[in-house]
Amino acid sequence: MGAYDTYQTPLDSRYSSEEMKRLFGRRSRHGTWRKLWLWLAEAEKECGLDISDEAISQLASHLEVTDQDFELAAQEEKRRRHDVMSHVHVYGLSAPAAAGIIHAGATSCYITDNTELILMKDGLDLLLPKLARVIHILSEFAMKWRHEPTLGYTHYQPAQMVTVGKRAAGWIQDLMIDLEDIERAREDLKFRGAQGTTGTQASFMELFNGDEAKIDKLNVLLCEKAGFKDCYSVSTQTYTRKVDLRLANAITGLGATVQRLTSDIRHLANMKELEEPFEKDQIGSSAMAYKRNPMRSERLCSLGRKLASLPVNFSNTYTSQWLERSLDDSAIRRIDIPEMFLLADALLLGLENVANGLVVYPKRIDAHNREELPFMITENVIMKIVSKGGNRQDAHEKVRVLSHEAGHVVKHEGGQNDLIERIKKDEYFKPVWDELDEMMDPKLYIGRSANIVEKFCGQGSVVEQRLLPYKSYIEKAGTAELNV
Repeated sequence: MGAYDTYQTPLDSRYSSEEMKRLFGRRSRHGTWRKLWLWLAEAEKECGLDISDEAISQLASHLEVTDQDFELAAQEEKRRRHDVMSHVHVYGLSAPAAAGIIHAGATSCYITDNTELILMKDGLDLLLPKLARVIHILSEFAMKWRHEPTLGYTHYQPAQMVTVGKRAAGWIQDLMIDLEDIERAREDLKFRGAQGTTGTQASFMELFNGDEAKIDKLNVLLCEKAGFKDCYSVSTQTYTRKVDLRLANAITGLGATVQRLTSDIRHLANMKELEEPFEKDQIGSSAMAYKRNPMRSERLCSLGRKLASLPVNFSNTYTSQWLERSLDDSAIRRIDIPEMFLLADALLLGLENVANGLVVYPKRIDAHNREELPFMITENVIMKIVSKGGNRQDAHEKVRVLSHEAGHVVKHEGGQNDLIERIKKDEYFKPVWDELDEMMDPKLYIGRSANIVEKFCGQGSVVEQRLLPYKSYIEKAGTAELNV
């Protein structure tokens, strides 16, 4: 059977990066199993167990799992119905001097759980720089367009002016929250270590003749080798699945943010104010040749929806763990953990691609501004009349009536908004006639938008300081390319 004959997950074939796919691939996973067996033997030897140098050398020389090893392990698993023990057997064939001590004192979860923690740690280390780069790119965009007035929208109805950059700063702030949550999850992630079958370390008490100091030393050594600060203080047969839920809540929050952000882009694309990248030969629709559909943002909304839905699975898996452990966590975690990382990876690749090529149409934005600006300036008109001795209630009523008349022209006759012309013809407003044209400058109504962007995204800003740990990655990374 060829590659086109069997199902492939779209995350593999279309969306995710090669490095994330390799990380959660079989060779990486089972190679990590072998590292854990090597580290256990090394640590046990250092703590006093009689393990030969030759055994350690052979284990270290066969850390890569070959195609033949996988074939032998598959045969063994059919016979033994146990994936870990099938790989113990095959590893022992490659390292015969160590065959008798591989997995000594360990339970299967020493291998599977610790591997999952290592893969998740490494996966987070792949995601965080990519997220930082997206934030950096959008920060540059926000700074570039921080002065560009655009209509704000509340209830998806025109509201007070903002700027293109100010809106982008809101997206960035949400992504910064995701960055902080994922960083915290990465910082707090610990190791399971060598805890025995129900987390009592009884098997290691046997191995070390009751010497608890050696067991503690064993786990210190294992943490150092695996790159963790510490082990979880209490384990059952597994590390608590609350860890998976905690991690999922941090990562899947990104899915919600990306949906929120790209939905804004899709709405703005409909108004022809802003567009995602659109390639020279790209086809927007198979039937409607003129179309420029925001397919990248739509894809990101779709993938984001999937990622954001995952916490319920992790929650249900955690709550279903009876007493010291039940195996109904295994199959679902084999799917959900890699899928969570591949989804997050795909979202960051796609979002970087979109952010790097956003196109703004200032003239179209200005046209929309001027359609609504006559309504926007009415509060200022009222205040100017009051400052010149007029009655606020009288001015408000006259503006209300004239606004409704202008609105009728727009909605029922398809005409232009002629409110300013109506005000200029009404003698009541004569004291402010000369000021009306000056009041039609959109920049007068953006408040502190530009300053807000500069403080948040500019030189020496909150964003710049938070991204310093990722500076080298941001500077060297190229533009993300999408597979399709």
